[in-house]
Amino acid sequence: MHLTIASLVSTSLFYAVAVLASQVSDDVSVLADDAAKASNQSLLWGPYKPNLYFGVRPRIPNSLSAGLMWAKVDNYATAQENFRHTCEQNEGMAGYGWDEYDVRKGGRETIYDAGNSLDLTIDFIKVPGGKHGGSWAARVKGVPRDDAPPDQPTTVVFYAGLEGLGTLGVSTDNNDPRGFETDVKLSGYTAELGDFSIDVTAGAKSNEHPEHDHPSYEDKPLDRTLVASLAVQPEHVWQTKMLLFSQMKKAVDETIGKYGTDNPPPPAQVYTVNNLPGEGNVQLVQKVFTGAFEFDILFSSGSSPQPLTAEVLTHEIESASVSFSERFRKMLPPQSPFNSAEYLQFSKSMLSNLIGGIGFFHGTDIVDRSAAPEYDEENEGFWEETEEARARAQPVMEGPKDLFTSVPSRPFFPRGFLWDEGFHLIPVLDWDPDLALEIVKSWFSLMDEDGWIAREQILGTEARSKVPPEFTVQYPHYANPPTLFMVLEAFIDKLDVNGNNAANKYVDDIQGLRSVYVTQPELGAAFIRSIYPLLKKHYFWYRATQNGDIKSYDREAFSTKEAYRWRGRSVQHILTSGLDDYPRPQPPHPGELHVDLISWMGMMTRALRRIANTLGETEDAEMFKTYETAIERNIDDLHWDADAKTYCDSTIDDYEESVHVCHKGYVSIAPFFTGMVGPDSPRLKAILDLIEDPEELWSDYGIRSLSKQDEFYGTAENYWRSPVWINMNYLVLKSLYDIANVPGPQQTRAGVTYSNLRKNLVENVFREWKKTGYAWEQYNPETGKGQRTQHFTGWTSLVVKMMSMPDLPASGKKGHDEL
Repeated sequence: MHLTIASLVSTSLFYAVAVLASQVSDDVSVLADDAAKASNQSLLWGPYKPNLYFGVRPRIPNSLSAGLMWAKVDNYATAQENFRHTCEQNEGMAGYGWDEYDVRKGGRETIYDAGNSLDLTIDFIKVPGGKHGGSWAARVKGVPRDDAPPDQPTTVVFYAGLEGLGTLGVSTDNNDPRGFETDVKLSGYTAELGDFSIDVTAGAKSNEHPEHDHPSYEDKPLDRTLVASLAVQPEHVWQTKMLLFSQMKKAVDETIGKYGTDNPPPPAQVYTVNNLPGEGNVQLVQKVFTGAFEFDILFSSGSSPQPLTAEVLTHEIESASVSFSERFRKMLPPQSPFNSAEYLQFSKSMLSNLIGGIGFFHGTDIVDRSAAPEYDEENEGFWEETEEARARAQPVMEGPKDLFTSVPSRPFFPRGFLWDEGFHLIPVLDWDPDLALEIVKSWFSLMDEDGWIAREQILGTEARSKVPPEFTVQYPHYANPPTLFMVLEAFIDKLDVNGNNAANKYVDDIQGLRSVYVTQPELGAAFIRSIYPLLKKHYFWYRATQNGDIKSYDREAFSTKEAYRWRGRSVQHILTSGLDDYPRPQPPHPGELHVDLISWMGMMTRALRRIANTLGETEDAEMFKTYETAIERNIDDLHWDADAKTYCDSTIDDYEESVHVCHKGYVSIAPFFTGMVGPDSPRLKAILDLIEDPEELWSDYGIRSLSKQDEFYGTAENYWRSPVWINMNYLVLKSLYDIANVPGPQQTRAGVTYSNLRKNLVENVFREWKKTGYAWEQYNPETGKGQRTQHFTGWTSLVVKMMSMPDLPASGKKGHDEL
């Protein structure tokens, strides 16, 4: 039976500290327990439905959720298609996202909805207090864009839905079928949240509403708030837009039946629900405005000392903004030459969208547990055999499972991706170390009994609605680059480097909730110890499932064991590598060895060796050091090509001989950007030659994924065959920085290349953000243009880290501690 480790590693920080308490002193245990409870409370609520333009939920399965929908309603032909709810790739947006956002306090999201001629600002704040995560509120402001008429009609629908057990209803007294003239109050109860209320205010006195002479206005004047209370099956609660359209259709049918088609009401009147308030697990609250508008949504926990008010919200909005700016200038300030107001605004936005893209996901996933022998990929022609095996497999539903994670792109990839998440957490670890570790722990809680974590987390029907069916199945022999170990190694750096001055650096206005594991190094070590068995299990799963063959082909290498091959290969793709269509040996062969995978394994081994040392696990540290040395030696022995002067994949030719297949690009510099090539390596000069050559990898916008000289450059799908990717460029940049700060023959050269690359990368991502309103999945190496997926505020947000890295003037180098 395959089980997750959720019972061992809870997503709640409270339970983690309960495990740690026996491992630290009594005084520290009390401190940790108190901090953990407060931290868990501060993280309970958030815009944890990142697939929506605005969607709020707690980190509780089958609980309450809330969100917004809106549309310009001036035209029958376009009104329905103008309704916004889920983030979409091409929906007439001129840009959207968080200008400022802190997961523990809140922030501001701005949506430039060109298609609806409306700019929408949503201030979301959290107010601690009580036993159930405190209260939260949102202030919604709409302003017509310059191209809109001043009396443009806009409809806005706030909704609340309850997926599990509990109650939800309208508690405001109202017997008028025409709607509510005052605030609307919803109230409810669940076991996890206790009693709560949600006030949807009438709004600002300046709000105006459509008026017209059609007789339908008497039945439903638009200066009132309409409420439709629905009882739906729990599994359909998330389909709110469909539910809204269903209710509006009923109202439209009634209107047409009463007034006919010759004299219909204006669109703003037609596209409304009937006012039918009461009990129901979905509550739709609709308002219709002309011109600019403003109203508040106030969620008050019944256990809080006092309910939220508009006055408190106003104060908290200002407080959250001041707090965010002060902390940002302290933790991630852009350094020269990016220490200007416009780059500061850009950096704030990128970090805010990264953290604002954190979601809580709950549901089943689909896994192929057939363990077909073909999946070992041992025969020539294995890709055809595995395709047939997948076609006859009968995947099973597993779970439900929980995951707390950020997402690569809210419109296109609103779910968790294993190798993306390691990159996401690099800047988060600086901003809020405890949050980063909470997410790491959530990912490791998904591990099955063999040590496998699915590389793509598609949990529940809502998540699956965004994924083509052929990509929903997960395979327990498929790996992904183990980037979470980069985060853990960076955390070890913080414990090692910050030690004595950590308290001064990390104390903030939330009583150290963001940094207890750094300010209390013994707690940090105890946290690592609590997940250490899972780290080892995951590591040995990689060694068992992604091993490569040295002995069968008489390969000469320092070690006969340290060789690796990605499983899940087809002729044109290795999706599991993360580098999808990057050129590989043709045809595929079971004797292949992949240089990027052995490099990732080297990084993973180094991280575990350092973790073991931190924990005092001497025998483990020696074991990992042995593996690490063997991997370092085998990277050279198996993958360095003296003629091509680069690292290459290896395969077996027609004569059963091992040969290199060299495609210069991200794969060939993988030993460098994973830290497996040191400052004294004889290979380093050739690697820098390749990186710096504009006819190979260098461009004015970053390091290309594939050399311009490669025969496959820019061909076919061209996904990883030329474009500039920010995550890989960050790794190159960091490695250059590390080389530049250690004495060696390439030290000065690495510093110059670092400075030039940093400047090119940041300036281009900023330029495209300013021009288009978006961060992008990748960038064109010839023009710098952002391309593919828009609003890619996952690993492209690494520009925040790049900007905060020190400049390296020719007069001297800054120390590694400043990273």
